[in-house]
Amino acid sequence: MSDPLFILAVGVLIVVGGIIGLKLHPFLALLLGAFIVALLTPASAIEQFAIAKGTAPAAAQALAKKSIGERIATEFGNTCGKIGILIAMAAIIGKCMLESGAAERIIRSMLRLTGIEKAPIAFLVSSFFLGIPVFFDTVIFLMMPLAKAMTLRIGKNYLLLVLCIMAGAAMANSLVPPAPGPLFLVGEMHIPIGLMMIAGTIVGLFTITAGYFFALWANRKWPIPLRDSLDAKLEDIKSIAAKEDHHLPGLGVSLLPVLIPLVFICADTAINALSTPGQPLTDSAFLNNILKVIRFFGDKNIAIVTGGIVALLILASQKKNSKDGLTPFVQAALMSGGGIILITAAGGAFGGMLQQTGISSRIADMTKDYQMALIPLAFLIAAVVRTAQGSATVALITASGILSGMASNANLEFHPVYLGLAIGCGSKLVPWMNDAGFWIICKLSNLTEQEALKTISPLLVVMGLAGLIVILIGAQLFPLV
Repeated sequence: MSDPLFILAVGVLIVVGGIIGLKLHPFLALLLGAFIVALLTPASAIEQFAIAKGTAPAAAQALAKKSIGERIATEFGNTCGKIGILIAMAAIIGKCMLESGAAERIIRSMLRLTGIEKAPIAFLVSSFFLGIPVFFDTVIFLMMPLAKAMTLRIGKNYLLLVLCIMAGAAMANSLVPPAPGPLFLVGEMHIPIGLMMIAGTIVGLFTITAGYFFALWANRKWPIPLRDSLDAKLEDIKSIAAKEDHHLPGLGVSLLPVLIPLVFICADTAINALSTPGQPLTDSAFLNNILKVIRFFGDKNIAIVTGGIVALLILASQKKNSKDGLTPFVQAALMSGGGIILITAAGGAFGGMLQQTGISSRIADMTKDYQMALIPLAFLIAAVVRTAQGSATVALITASGILSGMASNANLEFHPVYLGLAIGCGSKLVPWMNDAGFWIICKLSNLTEQEALKTISPLLVVMGLAGLIVILIGAQLFPLV
């Protein structure tokens, strides 16, 4: 059978069954799933998928004629291109921050400010606001070393801290521009970007509150200890935690590996929002040159490489009396990061093969005549597309494309922003093995696949559904028309 739903079911069975049932390494299970999905997908479906994306007919035919190996390798490489440098440098930043004591310094300062009991809330809110200008995976990379150091400092609540980071970063990524998905959505559905930013922040704060209560429950029910990993040996972190304050780098210096990427990425985002393509932002040649430098360092890859260099310099200053040098630390970080890159890229290949089946178009056809309230319908379409092919951004793009005509309907009883918010919340459901973000959080946190499926996946379901309820109430009380 070549029906996309049948192919999806086969792919799910192979990946989930291979990892959980046969104990296959995720990299192998995902590649096997991608191969079987590609094998079952007819050339006509691949061609239709490419044309629907705007590819020229000749190029679409060429894609359909490619061998299965070429198509899998292309999607694998595309995912590597997006996340490879980020993961490698983030692994180095995390290792350097732990080994130099920078993470410990930040944790001590945070505890003085919030107290031990409120530390998870600080992680939750920080991740949400970091996730607005910065990519979801970058937030995870920057915050996870702090969660590990905090857990050793307070001796408990590791899962709670991980879920708080996940909750904040995930909701900002799908609700508040200038994150890529919401930015596309506001253009497609003609929603004012300022209104989407305000409404997305309000709904996001409600959803992460619901996520926080779920995280508290999950942490009590399934307490998960901090485990050894290649980039973060427990005895090493404990020895750093025992250091006196004067042996640690200063707070300002400790924050630099995180702040430098964050500031440059935020500045680049602001410049892009204010500038017109092909035209200088100001009349001053000097200011324009400064803006060019900011935009150069604002590229996410260059920004995180810069943060990595600073982290290495901090580690070098702390280890200047050590005979080992920096090589062992960098090697340990890259061994850990390399595994994450391979698994995440294999997940991208699997998701790419699912998309080529035409699953998104099939779902659109199934729901086009579904006579249901538009807000739950928008939520449902985004949720089904996300679950089927793994990418929240693709789910946002697909659902907004399907509903853009309805959003401009003059008879709509509420502002289209509510449809956009419903799509954003729906795109959170349901993360599993075909989602690159699932593997990033799973591997960086050292959770097993089963632990991630019973904690991270339901966390996002709870937040998505909470968001839907808030949106329905808001549309009823404040239609904004």
